[in-house]
Amino acid sequence: MDSWSATSALFLAGFITSAAFRHFDSECYTANGEDYRGFQNQTSLHGGKPCLFWNETFQHPYNTLKYPNGEGGLGSHNYCRNPDGDVQPWCYIADHEDVTYWKYCDIPTCQMPGNLGCFKDTGHPPTLPGVHEISNKLTIQTCISFCRSQKYTLAGMESGYACFCGNEADLQDHVESSNMECNHVCFGDHTQPCGGDGWIIVFDVRVGACGGNYTSPTGVIYSPDFPDKYAASRVCYWTIQVAGSYAILFNFTFFDISDQTDMVELLDGYTREVVARFDWRSPPRGLVNITGDFVILYFFSDRTNQAHGFALLYQALRRQDTRTTIPRGSDEKESSTMGPQLSSSVTEGSNSTTNGRTSHILYVITSSPGKPEHNMPVWTIYALAALLILTVVAMVAKLLLHVTVKTPNIPTVSGSDSCSQSTVTSEPWIILYRPSTISLFKKKLKNHHGDLSPLVGH
Repeated sequence: MDSWSATSALFLAGFITSAAFRHFDSECYTANGEDYRGFQNQTSLHGGKPCLFWNETFQHPYNTLKYPNGEGGLGSHNYCRNPDGDVQPWCYIADHEDVTYWKYCDIPTCQMPGNLGCFKDTGHPPTLPGVHEISNKLTIQTCISFCRSQKYTLAGMESGYACFCGNEADLQDHVESSNMECNHVCFGDHTQPCGGDGWIIVFDVRVGACGGNYTSPTGVIYSPDFPDKYAASRVCYWTIQVAGSYAILFNFTFFDISDQTDMVELLDGYTREVVARFDWRSPPRGLVNITGDFVILYFFSDRTNQAHGFALLYQALRRQDTRTTIPRGSDEKESSTMGPQLSSSVTEGSNSTTNGRTSHILYVITSSPGKPEHNMPVWTIYALAALLILTVVAMVAKLLLHVTVKTPNIPTVSGSDSCSQSTVTSEPWIILYRPSTISLFKKKLKNHHGDLSPLVGH
């Protein structure tokens, strides 16, 4: 590929990926916003207090002097962060209120896909009227798993210990409020928000499911048991099959795998061949583009060393996507307002085959590793073949030159004369070997008594 083609491929790949993931405008993919790296520098967009710079808060526990390498997203800025794993991002403030020198940040864009929001729960009727339970070990995933087992589509947590179940129709008459009202910690995990007093935080039960089938053009897939740590001995499969797409982009926004045995794989949906594998030592380092319309996501965990897993965004690319994203105007503005949602799950039996379709891994700034576009010139092949033949001939000639030895014809004597001649006239032959010549000549051995060893008898 010449330089112009390579430059064009880089530009096109970068343009397609940036356009494709504009749909994912959420800045957080963890339940508590620990991964927030946005630029909000006040506690609220409307009348909030300004945040202090992290490199000027040396009197407080979290600053750049104590964490100089960017731990927790800290740096020479005053953006909201969550370096201590609290229930949501926060920052230090200058104006102390009630001896409080920090405040949570109300960030509208920091809401993980699958978190449907915070809703007022008056109890008459309840926001989620299905079954419920109370637990002093409640976490987001324990509530989700409970409601999923009861065949509900939504799970809500309230006051840190109450779990309610319901369906999407139950939320139609309720208005979403700020997440600041739902930041009470879960009794089972103080890093997770579990609603508030009279406020319920609602999640889609597909969050943290072990497996599923996805057919929507965009979606987010979480590791099993997310946002809790994934359990031991997990084996999960997800299928992503989007009809009419020629490629599917994958972006791991969060990746925490504990050891080398636990792994995440992307497989060709038709051939079942592994096209990408990630683990603790080989984490994903960018966008992954797999050609085709059918991909299988596989996750495996062993019996030890659990971790928080992953959050994976995918975007199917269709032929019309590249045409509709070129103009900039009202269409682009409208598409950018679409928030990331968990794509719809379908029933089994969606894995239909297409004749001869295959997939290849493509890290976005490269071209497809299929057949090369330009063949090697013929003269280059002939030159390499001639060089190989000359090398072989030279090696064989050198070997024959160094090994071939002309053996002298030594006459044989039969009978008793042989013994007598060998004791009287026989003399040793010494063969001198040199790299280029071989010489044969007679040389008498020394016959002095002083040369004999005193230990040998005469």
